Amino acid sequence: MRARRLVAVASVAVGLVALSGCRSEPGVAAYVGDHRITEDAVTEVIDDARAKNPEPTEAAEQVPGQQQVRLPGRSEVVSTLVLGQVCERISAAEGYRPQGQAEAAQVAQQLGISPEATYARQVAELYTCLSGIPVGSPVAPTEQDLTELVAAGKRAGAVPADVTVEQAAPQLDGEQLRQALATRNALSEAVDTYDVTVNPRYRPLQFPVLSFAGQAVAVGVPLGEPGSDAVTDVSTPRPAQTGPADS
Repeated sequence: MRARRLVAVASVAVGLVALSGCRSEPGVAAYVGDHRITEDAVTEVIDDARAKNPEPTEAAEQVPGQQQVRLPGRSEVVSTLVLGQVCERISAAEGYRPQGQAEAAQVAQQLGISPEATYARQVAELYTCLSGIPVGSPVAPTEQDLTELVAAGKRAGAVPADVTVEQAAPQLDGEQLRQALATRNALSEAVDTYDVTVNPRYRPLQFPVLSFAGQAVAVGVPLGEPGSDAVTDVSTPRPAQTGPADS
C-alpha cells in the first residue's frame, strides 16, 4: 500500500485553542480577546480576491502549465485573521521576532491567486509572524494521533480504505509529522489563555499544520469552539479555470 506523502503547509504553522463564555453579536465572525473580526471584513477580503483574480471567460485560453485559480473560502479567511491577531499578541507579550520573511508573491503562487490580493499579503504576514514562535523538539505520534491521521487520509482519498493504522503508520510517521505535532502541541498550549470565540457557522475551524497532497488537512489546530449542529455555508467553492479562486 502507498499512502501519499504528507505536505508541510508552511515552515512554521500555528494554531490556538481558546474560548470564553458565550459571545455572539450579529455580523461578527470571530473574537480574539476584545478584538472583533467582522463578517464585513471577511467579505472585503474575498471580494478583493475576486476582483484581482477574475474568472476567465469561455473564450479565454488556458495557458499550458498555468496553475488553476482557487479563491479563498470564508473559513480560510477567518482562520488567517484570527491567527494573525493571536500571533501579534503572543509576539508582543513574549518579545518574539520573526526568523524568516514570507513574500506575498511566493505565497500567492502557492495559493494560486494574484500577489496583489489582500489575502496573499495577509497570509504572508501571518507566516512571517509565525516564524518567530518557538517550537520544541519533534513529538512522537500517539496511537490516537495515528488513528486520526489515517482516518483523515482515508476521507481525503490519500490512504486506501482497506489499510489499517498499523500498515499506514510506518509510511506516515516521520520527521514532518513529528514536527507538525510539536508545533500543534506547543502553540496550542501557548495560546490557551487567549480568548477566542468563533461564530457557529465556521465551526469546527482549524488551522492546517500539515496537509496531505491536495490540501486535505492531516494535522490541524482547532480554533475556538468545537463544531456545532449549525448549518454552514463556508465550504470552499469550486475552483476557477485560471487566475485565482473562490469563497
